[in-house]
Amino acid sequence: MTNSCLTVTCASQRGIVAAISGKLAEMGCNITDSSQFDDPQTDRFFMRVSFTPETGIDLAEIEDAFAPIAKDFGMTYAFHDESVKMKVVIMVSRFGHCLNDLLYRVRIGALPVEIVAVISNHMDYQKVVVNNDIPFHCIKVTKENKPEAEAAIMKVVEDSGAELIVLARYMQILSDEMCQKMSGRIINIHHSFLPSFKGANPYKQAYARGVKLIGATSHYVTADLDEGPIIEQDTVRVTHAQSPEDYVSLGRDVESQVLARAIHAHANHRVFLNGNKTVVVQASPGSYSSERMG
Repeated sequence: MTNSCLTVTCASQRGIVAAISGKLAEMGCNITDSSQFDDPQTDRFFMRVSFTPETGIDLAEIEDAFAPIAKDFGMTYAFHDESVKMKVVIMVSRFGHCLNDLLYRVRIGALPVEIVAVISNHMDYQKVVVNNDIPFHCIKVTKENKPEAEAAIMKVVEDSGAELIVLARYMQILSDEMCQKMSGRIINIHHSFLPSFKGANPYKQAYARGVKLIGATSHYVTADLDEGPIIEQDTVRVTHAQSPEDYVSLGRDVESQVLARAIHAHANHRVFLNGNKTVVVQASPGSYSSERMG
């Protein structure tokens, strides 16, 4: 039996949980995990339910049976087969720590994604990508060729069937058109604990201010640079005795972890957009386990 999950967003109202659980039980499904959140500020309801069909019914039949309930409550909803890995395109420039971390996590099965392509505006990581049996595309970007370059990027995304773009320290600004077209499907890692120390050299800014915490932020990409809904953040403690170079090294570790956690949440359908914010529900038991260690 394969686990599936249902994600639901709708206006907050009485009876949603009962209707969902009742219909799944009626269809012969056993609920194995459930998370929900009712936001009184936006009057929106969010829910993710993992379940196992136990009577041989397939997901399409369950979805058809669920449609009337979704209509009654005005739900935006989706069913997902949890055994199917999300297809991802990674974009990178010349900082490779996040890329290498993601390649390793995918190789051991710690991330439920399939990397279908890596795109870069440089050739630095061609060998490491190809050695992982992943197609590598070098697409140079200049002021003069930006529209053509983005068209080439989108062709790779569409041809590969990718559902998500990950900017793993890709140091080019995407156009408003591309951000809008891929809204909610591009995740970036920012080498700063947003909203502080934006712009160039955030670690030098942090060092100059004598901070005691540095961190990283992973967020969805929007047309407003580094202002997209935040998915994941983390920090590491530093002291006055450490150098700017120490900050950079420590920061790279945090960036890698934060980006991986954001991708994990998105690929497991745990992230809901809620205006300019996100609702990130808890991970299901066992979702962090790796297929192999090493």
